[in-house]
Amino acid sequence: MTNYDAIIIGAGHNGLVCSFYLAKKGLKVLLLEAQDKVGGAAVTDEFLPGFRNSAASYTVSLLNPKVIRDLDLARHGLKVVLRRTDNFLPGEEGDYLLSGRGGLTRAEIVRHHAEDGPAYDRYMAELETVVPLIRKWILKAPPEAGAGLGGLPSILALGRDLVGLSTAEVRTVHEYATKSAGDILDRHFRGDLAKALFGFDGVVGNFASPYAAGTAYVLLHHLFGEAAGVPGAWGHAIGGMGAITRAMAKAAREAGVDIILNAPAEEIIVDKGRAAGVVASGKAWRAPQVIAGINPRLLFTKLVPQGAVPQPIHDHLTRWSCESATFRMNVALSELPRFTVKPETGDHLTGGIIIAPSLAYMDRAYDEAKQGGWSKQPIVEMLIPSTLDSSLAPKGMHVASLFCQHFRYELPGGKSWDKVRDKVADHVIATVDRHAPGFAASVIGRQIHSPLDLERRFGLVGGDIFHGKMGLDQLFSARPMIGAADYRMPLAGLYLCGSGAHPGGGVTGAPGHNAAQAVLADRKPWRRRA
Repeated sequence: MTNYDAIIIGAGHNGLVCSFYLAKKGLKVLLLEAQDKVGGAAVTDEFLPGFRNSAASYTVSLLNPKVIRDLDLARHGLKVVLRRTDNFLPGEEGDYLLSGRGGLTRAEIVRHHAEDGPAYDRYMAELETVVPLIRKWILKAPPEAGAGLGGLPSILALGRDLVGLSTAEVRTVHEYATKSAGDILDRHFRGDLAKALFGFDGVVGNFASPYAAGTAYVLLHHLFGEAAGVPGAWGHAIGGMGAITRAMAKAAREAGVDIILNAPAEEIIVDKGRAAGVVASGKAWRAPQVIAGINPRLLFTKLVPQGAVPQPIHDHLTRWSCESATFRMNVALSELPRFTVKPETGDHLTGGIIIAPSLAYMDRAYDEAKQGGWSKQPIVEMLIPSTLDSSLAPKGMHVASLFCQHFRYELPGGKSWDKVRDKVADHVIATVDRHAPGFAASVIGRQIHSPLDLERRFGLVGGDIFHGKMGLDQLFSARPMIGAADYRMPLAGLYLCGSGAHPGGGVTGAPGHNAAQAVLADRKPWRRRA
C-alpha cells in the first residue's frame, strides 16, 4: 500500500489546481480520477469525425488570474483568445443588440432607447461598487458563523472591506446580494434587449425566474472574471475547455502529482474518527488528508460511511439542493447560421448568441419548465468557437455549443430523459432555426447531454453544473453548510475543493486554490483542527 500526504478525489479543474498547490509545498499528492482523461466537465470531445468542441463547460472568463499565473498555464500550452463581439441578441421585432468593448454596448443600448444611456452609466457605477468586493473574497474562505474567536479574523476582514463605503453604496451592496436581477434591471432600463443582455447572467445554470430573489447575485457571479487579461471579458481556449485542464495536468505532474485515471472512488476510509484514505477500484490508498472535488451531496451519500458524521449533518448534506435545469448540446455545421435580423456573417457570430429577448421571455421559460418539464420557448446561448479556432472543424465547416435552459432533471408523468432527449434536441434546434432559417438543415451531427446525461457522465448531481444551486441559502458562509464553509468538512481530515464550496460554480479554480490553503494550514503544528 502506497502512502501519500494527501489524496484528491476527482481530476476536474479544481482538483488539478488543489493538487498543484499542495505538491508545490512538498506534499506527496495522489489525484484519483474516475474517467479515462482529466478535466471533469472541462474537457474537449471529438463528437463527430473531424469535429471537436467543449463537452460541458464551454467558455472562459472566470478562471482566476492568480491560478493562471501560479500554474504557468501559458507555458503549459494554454492560449485564450477574446470574442470579437461579446454578445449578440436577436430581438422579437426584427432588431438585435450587440455588446462588446470600446463603447459598443452603450452605443447599442442607446440605439434602442436614448434614456438608457445614462441608465447604463448608473448601472455600471453600481457594479463598480459591488464587483470589486466579490473579487476580494474569491480567494478567501468566508467568515464562519458560530466559530467563536476562531472566526473573528475573517469577520473583521469582511468589515474592513465595507469601510469607506457610503450608506448609499452599502444599500447597493445589500440589494445585489439579496434582490432579483429583474427588479434591479427594471429599475435601471427601459429596453427589453438591454435588460435581457444583463439578466441572462442571472439565470445561467440557475433554475429560476429572473425575478427570483438571489438572481442578482448569480448575475454578479458571472462578472468578476477576465479573459486574456481584459477584466469582464469572455474568451475561448484554443482547442476547447480541455486545453485548460490539460495544461493544469501538465503543471500538476511537473510539480510531482501522481494522477491515476480510470480509478473511481468507492469509499472514504475512516480511522479513529477521521478521514484516512480512499478506496478506489478496489484498492486502498492511505493519506492523513483527503480532498474531494465532487458534489457535496455525492460525497456524503456515496463515499462517507454511514455514521461517520452526526446524523443532522448527514441529513443536511443529503438535502443539498441540486438542479440547474441545463440541457447541453454540440452540433457540427455545414455552414454558419444566418440570422434574420442580421443575415451577414461577421464578428457578431464570434460572441455569445443569446436567444432570450426579454426578461418576460425568461420568466415564461421558467414557468413552462416548472409545469411541463421543459420550456416551450427555451433560453439558448449559442457559441460558434470555430469562428475563433479553426482547429475545431474541417475547413469551411463549424461547431457550435448550445447551452439551454430550462429543462428539469425530473420530468413530469414519469417521463424518461433517455426516451425524450432526441425530441428535446430537435426542439432546441428548431428554436434556433426560427431566428436563423436554414440552421436545422446545416446540422450534420450532434452531441447531446440532457440533465441526466450530465449527472451520469460528469457526476453533476441533478444535472447541476455548479455542484449545487447558488441560491441565498447555499452561498458564502452557507456553502456547503454553516460551520463548514472553510473547505474543512465535518469529518476531520476531509476537505472539499469542488464547486460545491465557496465561491461556487464556473471554471474558476478558486475552490481548489482555497482548499489547498486550508489543507496546508492544518499541517502546521498550531493548526486549529486535529
